[in-house]
Formats: sequence, structure tokens, C-alpha cells
Amino acid sequence: MRPSRSLPLLAAVASAALLAGCSATPAADPANPGTDEAGSFTLYSGRDEELVQPLIDLFEEQTGITVDVRYGNTAELGALLLEEGEATPAQVFLSQDAGALGALSQAGLFATLPDDIAGAVPAGFTSTDDSWVGITGRARVVVYDSEQFTADELPDTVAEYVEPEWAGRLGLPPGNASFQSFVTALRVIEGEQAAEEWVEALAGNDLQIFENNTATLTAVNEGALDVGLINHYYWFRQAAEVGAESMRAQLKFLEAGDPGSMVNVTGAGLLSNAGDDADALEFVRFLLSQEGQSYFVEQTFEYPLLPGVDAPDGLPALDTLVNPELDLSDLDDLSTTQELLAQYGLI
Repeated sequence: MRPSRSLPLLAAVASAALLAGCSATPAADPANPGTDEAGSFTLYSGRDEELVQPLIDLFEEQTGITVDVRYGNTAELGALLLEEGEATPAQVFLSQDAGALGALSQAGLFATLPDDIAGAVPAGFTSTDDSWVGITGRARVVVYDSEQFTADELPDTVAEYVEPEWAGRLGLPPGNASFQSFVTALRVIEGEQAAEEWVEALAGNDLQIFENNTATLTAVNEGALDVGLINHYYWFRQAAEVGAESMRAQLKFLEAGDPGSMVNVTGAGLLSNAGDDADALEFVRFLLSQEGQSYFVEQTFEYPLLPGVDAPDGLPALDTLVNPELDLSDLDDLSTTQELLAQYGLI
């Protein structure tokens, strides 16, 4: 039985009240949002607690710095930061994708990063104005039921997955920040009209809507869904737990340059109240250290962005997936993407 449609929250109208229960983070003095006690800082994390809390714990053990974390959906936390503005208690925003970082940068909410942080990551995987820095890379992929198809039998471009023959057979989480960044990339690469036509076709093709990437992968792996659009590392994480040979779901990387094979990044930015916060800066440096990058390789199976750190086994070389026509800094217009998805009833 396929899952019923759900209605994810539109991030553009997310409010602080919605996220009040995300953690027990103490509120800061709005008049002095950056005056935390020495040896601590506040992090807003759009990365899942299960994924990054062990790394935060390691940072705290090694440095003695306390990290007060508020977890939430990247798009919703980005909307919250826009609402809080300069009064935010956050010093660092750890984002699931570049689009949310770009939107906050465009709003002038980030401090300029020092050269050793801004220059640690190759151009193309970080901001062009030193307002945020990429931490890891994740490729968009098609996950498919290997008992129904081989990779060669599947389309090579994302445009083909909204054709009538795929009606009711494709699933994805439209409320997910990475999917929304993909749609933004589609708008940037192929233009507004082509993107709207794709979204309209998607919405009219009996799309199977899921809450997140994990649920999409599970549906394919259980034979309840033919194909889905997810980030690559969800498959690798599950395969590491159960064995790749036990995975009914398999991955197909679309042709290089296609919007459906885009490489997005997770990333971090310092809020404007924290440009000289030594604790916050040390945390971002830790994320970009050999140890921090190796954690993401070994535990979350994402592409490292620090030169000299090897990617997980089994992944295509990162430079074979990058679309030279796409500047990740151009993914900052999430609001128009969300309006487009809402127009066709997807969020």
C-alpha cells in the first residue's frame, strides 16, 4: 500500500512558535544577542540530530566549549532566522543545503568569514562572497526497485520521470530542503517556464508524497514504490547497516549536467552577531578539519570538501557530477520555489 499524501509546512510562513519545542536552548537577551557566556555558543542545526550530535559531542569533549543546539528542518530554521533577524540567539547556522544559506546571506544576516575558513573549500562548493562555507557534498540520485528494473532501463534525465508512463510510480518529499534546492537549480539552469512545466507535470502525474528521504528510500526498498528522488547518502547509510547485498533499492546517477544529478552542499554560516565569536569560529574550523571531514565520510557517507580527504568507496568522483553552469550561490531564491510548489499543491 502506497502512503497517502501529506502537507508539509511551507517554510516561508514558518514561525518561531512552531519551533519553540525543538530544544531547550535558553533564550538570549534580544538587546545583546551575542553576549553568551565564555566557552559556549548557540547552534541552529538543519542537520538531523542523529547525524551530527556525535560530532558535536566530540567537539565539546576536545575543546570544553558547550554547544547549545536547536534542531529543526533547514527550511523552517532558515525562516525562523529571517524572522528573528539580528535578535537571534544563534551564532552558527548549520544548513542541509546551499539554498537556505544563500537566502540568509542575501538578507545580510551572515558575518564575513575569515580567510582560513572561507578559503578552505574549493570554489564551486562554497559562497562567492565569504558569507558561508560548504562542509560536505551530496549528490541527487534516483533510487529504484532493482527487482523491477536495471539502471540501464531507467531514464537518464529528470525530465523523463514526469512523463505519463511514470504516473503513480515516482515518489519524493516536496517539503525537503534538498528537493526544493533541486527545483531552484532547475529554474536557474533551464529557466522559469521549463521549471514550472516540470513541476506542473510532476503534480499531475499521481506523485507519491513522502515526509522525507528516508521514507522514500524505505518505500522503494520494500517494493511499495518503483522510483524516488533522494540524496545519495541515505542509501549508503542503510546499506552500511544491513549490507549492500540485502538492498532491494539501488541507485542511478543521472547524466552529468542534468539538474537531477546536481551536487548540493551542506554548509555553515556565522550570524552577524558572531563574526568575532572565538567559540563559534572554532566549531566551524572543526567541521572543516581532517577529523570533522573524516567523520562525515565514515558516518554519513557524504562527499568531503576539504582537499586531501578521500570520498566514501563506491561513489563517482565528485568532479564527474558537477554542473559547470550552476553556481550554488544562485540557489538563494527559495521563496519563489516554494511559491511554485504551493501553486501546484505540493507543499
